[in-house]
Amino acid sequence: MSSYLHTMVRIRDIDRSLAFYRLLGMKELRRSEVREGRYTLIYIGFTDNAHGQAEIELTYNWDQTEDYTIGSGFGHFAVGVPNVAATVEEIRQGGGKVTREAGPLKFGTIIIAFVEDPDGYKIELIEKPDA
Repeated sequence: MSSYLHTMVRIRDIDRSLAFYRLLGMKELRRSEVREGRYTLIYIGFTDNAHGQAEIELTYNWDQTEDYTIGSGFGHFAVGVPNVAATVEEIRQGGGKVTREAGPLKFGTIIIAFVEDPDGYKIELIEKPDA
């Protein structure tokens, strides 16, 4: 069975963003810095998605100099699936648009792919064998 994992948004100020989401009762669940890619990922939520709760992925790009707009600030929805390659093929066969084929995450080993919904919203497929 598939599951909804997280929504990613780009942020300009880590401390300010975390302070805001804490007002909603969310907490930082985990953080990773990707020096090669020059970005930081911070996952926040009420509880981690291992407990069935979707999370928000805050992405801080170290070298960003322009302000984001709502349109460019939104990144993607993420959905866990048992087999990314098979899901990509199902989407392709159904007439969907595949924008990144199944394969390992850049600078990582997790298998992902990207597809777009009919309105152009990006959906990241993440391989979760138990999904």
